[in-house]
Amino acid sequence: MSDITVTRSNLVFGRPSLIARGGRAVVLAVACLAVILPFIAVISTSLASQEEISRAGGFVFWVTDPTLDAYRAVLSGGVVTRSVIVSLGIAGVGTALSVLCTIGLAYALSRTSMYAQKPMLLAVLFTLLFSPGMIPMYLVVKQLGLIDSYWALILPVLINAFNVIVMREFFLDLPAELMESAKIDGAGEFLVLTRIVLPLSKAVIAVIALFYAVAYWNSFFNALLYINSPEKWPLQLVLRTYVVNETPMGVDDLVMEGSALPPQVAIQMAILLISVLPMLIVYPFIQKHFTKGLLIGGVKG
Repeated sequence: MSDITVTRSNLVFGRPSLIARGGRAVVLAVACLAVILPFIAVISTSLASQEEISRAGGFVFWVTDPTLDAYRAVLSGGVVTRSVIVSLGIAGVGTALSVLCTIGLAYALSRTSMYAQKPMLLAVLFTLLFSPGMIPMYLVVKQLGLIDSYWALILPVLINAFNVIVMREFFLDLPAELMESAKIDGAGEFLVLTRIVLPLSKAVIAVIALFYAVAYWNSFFNALLYINSPEKWPLQLVLRTYVVNETPMGVDDLVMEGSALPPQVAIQMAILLISVLPMLIVYPFIQKHFTKGLLIGGVKG
């Protein structure tokens, strides 16, 4: 009984004081405002008219007369529309191929009976510690004839060693008895992978797929190095050219005929919002898998 009393007393004394809780609340509120306020400014400015932007001196924090002219302009079939389609295609194809290759390599490295499993694992860890560098990678891509090709944005980053290690550790954590019983019933490695391992690994696959999708969607430097034709630019290069460098967009870039051009600031903020919107939509659906999918595999790895 006395032990219970002491434990409860410790719990009471262990609670943070009112000042500490208030301080945490203030820090959390400031951090939230630091994220939310710029986001509100981007959305409001993208919806604002020229009069409101001029009256606010650049950025509008609360739009009173919202208009979708900036979004109609950037999605009218011009440079931004084409770059969005390019980025979606690269992210979709690249993520699918990367997940398939990562699953295959991680499963092979998780099978201790595989021939040369340890040397292959060491080779993967070596690439994790030592990257080839920009110039050797560029020469390899050039020798393969991938310059100015969409494959130059996918093949050099097809497999990420960190993701392979995380997925391998998740596979090792699965009950070995299930795989052994399947093999006793005559199943091969492919059936074990597709019928047993993958259905039990949806969490880690979802998280790794999100990692690859974000990497492909935000890919900027590879596109800057390998893509020469402006019509093949992904969205991140358009973002750099027209938002970061503030290059004005003309009627030809937006394919607008017979209508007034929206304010350049509204166009820039619309491009900026479009560039982050897919990840904002996808992330809440994947977030629930992070604890099981990433932490289990990542901590053990």
